[in-house]
Amino acid sequence: MERRDLFKLAGVSIAAAAITGCSSSTASVEAAKPIKAKSNGKRVVVVGAGFGGLTVAKQLRQKESSLEVIVLEKKDIFMACPYSNAYLGGIEGVTLETLTHDFYAPAQAHGYEFIQTEVTAIDKANKIVTTTSGTISYDILVLSPGIVYDYESQFPTWNKEKIAQVSRACPAALMPGSEHLALKRQLENMDDGNVVIIPPASGKYRCPPAPYERTSMVAQYMKSEDIQGKVIVLDTRGGAFAKGAAFKESWQDLFADTIEYKGNTKIVDIDTQKKIVTYKEFKDVEDEIGVEKTVSYEVCNFIPINKASPVIAMAGIKTNAAGFAMMEGTSFRSISDKNIYVLGDCVTHGVPPSGQTAIWGAKRAASEIVAQLGGKAFDSKSNLPAQSANVCYSMVNGNPNEAIMVTHDFDINPTTGNLKSKGNVPKPNDGNGKFRSKGVGKLTTEWFNGVKRDLFL
Repeated sequence: MERRDLFKLAGVSIAAAAITGCSSSTASVEAAKPIKAKSNGKRVVVVGAGFGGLTVAKQLRQKESSLEVIVLEKKDIFMACPYSNAYLGGIEGVTLETLTHDFYAPAQAHGYEFIQTEVTAIDKANKIVTTTSGTISYDILVLSPGIVYDYESQFPTWNKEKIAQVSRACPAALMPGSEHLALKRQLENMDDGNVVIIPPASGKYRCPPAPYERTSMVAQYMKSEDIQGKVIVLDTRGGAFAKGAAFKESWQDLFADTIEYKGNTKIVDIDTQKKIVTYKEFKDVEDEIGVEKTVSYEVCNFIPINKASPVIAMAGIKTNAAGFAMMEGTSFRSISDKNIYVLGDCVTHGVPPSGQTAIWGAKRAASEIVAQLGGKAFDSKSNLPAQSANVCYSMVNGNPNEAIMVTHDFDINPTTGNLKSKGNVPKPNDGNGKFRSKGVGKLTTEWFNGVKRDLFL
């Protein structure tokens, strides 16, 4: 603890209590009673108050002020995952307050209702959502519930106690809330030693650049705090990941002595008592045997396989094998229920599961919902292809702040009829031939501040 600020740690602990300890969603209630009587007008219920949910709620009220829009969310405070790696990396000016906001101010400003509660069942036949606070009926239901971690399929021999132990000791920090604070606390408490970062082993997962941006930011933090050790990435992708060339270039230029990327590995076990990760390392994709190795750590950031929130299964709509919602063509409407829309991480569109994509999809969904309730036609293929529909920034350096970026164009997949995307990682004009630059670092901050203004003001 000799290099850490005890008062700062105390502040983080208080903030953690604020995020996790004020929830009243599990209070004893008569869940069969309606939360709110149905009005004479049309009602849209939105489950999930992340980027997609808050955007669609605001857009619906702006497009049709007669709509009753109700947002249901189990958390009592908004916390952004985009830009959170800058917080973990200690980038100047980025605090917990930068990432958080209350839900009630935007609800009041934009004319929708926010209810803190947890969804426990969905009756799509009768259009009723059951929550821990009671029931609520809908004309249109929008699901934007995000993801959960799938420890069980990745490690079928782990029992509940083991999973709980690992999730606490090696916080994933890919969902908003106290796990970001736990990882921040661990970094601030550490002295010399290694930080092990483990991206999801397979499948679709939230914000594909996130583990690699975190790698950069943790290395930046260790450099600024003069912590001796390595940032060791145990990956399965052999270097073929989002913005891979740009990340690897910045790692080589800035943190060659700190970041150690191992791209052909498989996690065998995590011993949280001894602080040891056991893994297999393979020579290449043809190697099926591998060599078992161990690495010790001071901080471990283990991100398990992602799966869709159980709210999607509650709705009883058609999904793929991984539980993500099947979509109606290029629409964000369920292929199996015309009165249910899905946004964000849980869709099967071939687009990046990013905050910006959720915002883009929410705006399109809002237009379609208003048209549907008004008895009008809506062409979900309109304005396609959409250039730079997704723009994703990743901070890779501090002092000076530098970042990289990727843009995605969205279009129609001729095979599936759903959305597809094509990405481009540009080299900026002020980058002197590199992927990173101070200009893109400034854009990263401006993008995040702009999104917060749009959601909350």
